[in-house]
Amino acid sequence: MKTISIITPCFNEEDSIVECYEKVAALFQGPLAQYRREHIFCDNCSTDSTVEKLREIAKTDANVKIIVNSRNFGILRNTFNGVVNATGDAILLFMPVDLQDPPELLPEFVKLWEQGYEIVFGIRAQREEPFLMRTLRHLYYQGISRLSYIDFPPDVGDFQLIDRKVLEAMKQFDDRQPFMRMMTFDCGFRSIGVPYTWRARARGISRNRLSQLIDQGLIGLISFSNIPMRLALFFGAILSFVSVAYALFVLIAAVVGGTGAPRGIPTIIIALFFFSGLQFLFLGLLGEYIIAIHNQSRKRPIVVERERINF
Repeated sequence: MKTISIITPCFNEEDSIVECYEKVAALFQGPLAQYRREHIFCDNCSTDSTVEKLREIAKTDANVKIIVNSRNFGILRNTFNGVVNATGDAILLFMPVDLQDPPELLPEFVKLWEQGYEIVFGIRAQREEPFLMRTLRHLYYQGISRLSYIDFPPDVGDFQLIDRKVLEAMKQFDDRQPFMRMMTFDCGFRSIGVPYTWRARARGISRNRLSQLIDQGLIGLISFSNIPMRLALFFGAILSFVSVAYALFVLIAAVVGGTGAPRGIPTIIIALFFFSGLQFLFLGLLGEYIIAIHNQSRKRPIVVERERINF
């Protein structure tokens, strides 16, 4: 009997954790009854009753495994740690507790996997969220798809079912900030997408703050794209050329006597602020890459675990 592993990261999800477990378990009593289930919950040091509820579930269901972290390590590292500990023949990288990615798609994912696709990914064709956030997410995914050096379809998240061989390839990545949704495509293999509607959250509030979303976006952009640095070099070269040309113009004008010093003061002020702003922009861009290098060079563990249950 083949095993399907499902990874569910969680942090203070006491209102949704039981429903998520029941929804997934029901699939393996129905359309996926011929498969063994391994459901790994990765708790990011919850402060509510999430872990207690998971313990009660694990007492009666050996197919449920729990990893409890010593602190909150962020959703990317927390989820990846669960993925690398999966033992299934196929692994669903991310099954959210809030069920915004519908578990009902898993049987279709498995069917396509059985047909020979090593990566079956969900495409968020529609989003049940406010217009502004929907637009910003769409623009981000379009941008990262175009800027990346790998073939990454737009509107694809971590809701992907991968074959065991893909997971073994992902384990070879020595990355302190794993961005799985693009890592799978960097591995290659045969893939296919399934469009779906990303649902509105039914209970509670998202624990993914705006600052964390921005951080995750920058990690994805920097990890899988050289374009930002190339753009900085390109614009820097153009601006340097313009600056030299303008300096020559001012020099010629001064020799000819066509301008007086006081009339050039506004130009100097504008140029000073303009180029200073660009320098800060490019320094910030360089800083993001340096941060990524710094995090990688320290070789710290992905997460530090406090406890494992049913492993």
